[in-house]
Amino acid sequence: MMFAEPAGLDRKSGVGSTSLPMKRNSSMELPIIAITMGDAAGVGPEIIMKSLAHAELYEQCRPLVIGDAERLQEAGRIVGTRLALRSLSPNEVGRASYEPGTVDCVDLKLIPANLPWGKLSAKAGDAAFQYLEMAVQLATKGLVAAICTAPLNKEALRAGGHHFPGHTEILAYLTGTPEVSMMLSTPKMRVLHVTTHIGLIDAIAKIEPGLVERTISRGHAVLEKAGIANPKIGVCGINPHAGENGLFGHGEEEQKIVPAVEACRKKGWNIEGPLPADSLFFRAQRGDFDMVVAMYHDQGHGPVKVLGLESGVNITVGLPVVRTSVDHGTAFDIAGTGKADERSMLEAIRQAIQLAPHPAQV
Repeated sequence: MMFAEPAGLDRKSGVGSTSLPMKRNSSMELPIIAITMGDAAGVGPEIIMKSLAHAELYEQCRPLVIGDAERLQEAGRIVGTRLALRSLSPNEVGRASYEPGTVDCVDLKLIPANLPWGKLSAKAGDAAFQYLEMAVQLATKGLVAAICTAPLNKEALRAGGHHFPGHTEILAYLTGTPEVSMMLSTPKMRVLHVTTHIGLIDAIAKIEPGLVERTISRGHAVLEKAGIANPKIGVCGINPHAGENGLFGHGEEEQKIVPAVEACRKKGWNIEGPLPADSLFFRAQRGDFDMVVAMYHDQGHGPVKVLGLESGVNITVGLPVVRTSVDHGTAFDIAGTGKADERSMLEAIRQAIQLAPHPAQV
């Protein structure tokens, strides 16, 4: 479930803080950020409309929604915004004006007018895939600088005929990328995952020194690109107390993680590990590390979501295109009520701006 919007949230206060330094662009160089609508039955349309009601966002980027204009318009009525909608075909991206008060939407017209909110829908699942596919096409052509995704529903995605665990795997498939990593970021912590959407036994079997080293390398590169010189990275162990010199587990730390850490140190990188996850995450939220490398899904997701679900961001590391996302799901339980909190979407857009390599020209 996603948090409902806190009482008294000031919509005129800007787009909030970010955990990565912001680049400054002149008004003629603002990057175009493609924002995919995600599952139309979830909170995606609402948090997009709430986010684009922050006029200050248009001082930092040119937002372009990939979705369905009528669904966005309905979401706007639900959340009480006065935003206008400009419907564009995929061939009319150049007509977008990127003016505060108007949402530019590449309108794929896939969602029926009577689609209920908060209900599983194969049509919504298929549409979420097609929005992402269109965004990748635009990014590949250089028409957008980065992609920011609203949440999709995995069950609806499968019902719509697309058998992927989530956005990360779809993007890897669409871009022909053999290996990517998931980074979760909050204002207090960044966590990069060696494995994600597989069972724990399978994750431990999959972890090996080459994968660990490649994951660390992808994270190191994205932090340097964001302006963090010589980032300090902490690497989790697999077992309790990182194995405690062989007392727990079967030597996984020595076999699977230590060789990767040593290889990275030889590159001159500032890296510690393998370390006990419980104390490492405490140190990380205190500010001792720029990034934590977690070995499996729940090891990394749990601490991040405790610290900042409402402002967390999911960043796919290793793709040829920049992609960020909200760090929450479709929240069917509150979809269509106007209660959804847009802060994670705002933060995701900000980090897409920061990571965008070049302003797009259309």
